[in-house]
Amino acid sequence: MVRHHERHYAERIGWLRAAVLGANDGIVSTASLLVGVAAAGAAQGDVLLAGIAGLVAGAMSMAAGEYVSVSSQSDTEKADLERERRELVDNEAFERRELAAIYVSRGLDNALAQQVAEQLMEHDALGAHARDELGLSEIHTARPIQAAVASAITFAVGAALPLAIAWLSPLTSLVPFVSGGSLLFLAVMGAMASRVGGANIAVGAGRVVLWGALAMAATAAVGSLFGTVV
Repeated sequence: MVRHHERHYAERIGWLRAAVLGANDGIVSTASLLVGVAAAGAAQGDVLLAGIAGLVAGAMSMAAGEYVSVSSQSDTEKADLERERRELVDNEAFERRELAAIYVSRGLDNALAQQVAEQLMEHDALGAHARDELGLSEIHTARPIQAAVASAITFAVGAALPLAIAWLSPLTSLVPFVSGGSLLFLAVMGAMASRVGGANIAVGAGRVVLWGALAMAATAAVGSLFGTVV
């Protein structure tokens, strides 16, 4: 038997989505927080304290959010599989006809569809129905721990980048330095994520830069407004 060694971009979806979300949120939220607090006229120590608090809180929030969200998806998948397992025990003949009908709808003639359904169910009935009826596969299986860890780590790494710029920048230049540096980081991160996922690099970089710039502009405006009022 010939083993299949080809790797596909879809195999990276689980961790790539969480990693991209975490890194993007870490850069955007922390940079926006730093810019907003600095624009309000706060001292550099207060700006850095706000950034560190944002890093810790954001990483924990991302981990918890991803874990709860993906766990809910995993629970739904398990419930569907358990129901399918019971249906295979209670009415195997109907399930075989149902599987054959799926193959007919995909282009096989009726006789071949029946034969394929028969052989696949003899090999792994639940696996065949999970894949072809429910659309579940090993590639797309929900992994809560993996998603939570990936999101927390990448958020912390992303948040540390604008925080490092804020620490090294003079207070008078903190806003433009953090904004410009963070947009550069976002462009690099978007391009890398697109490259790993097999997507257009320019599009991937452009969309994260756009939304990052909008977020920082909004918080800078709020900081300037409230700083002036206070």
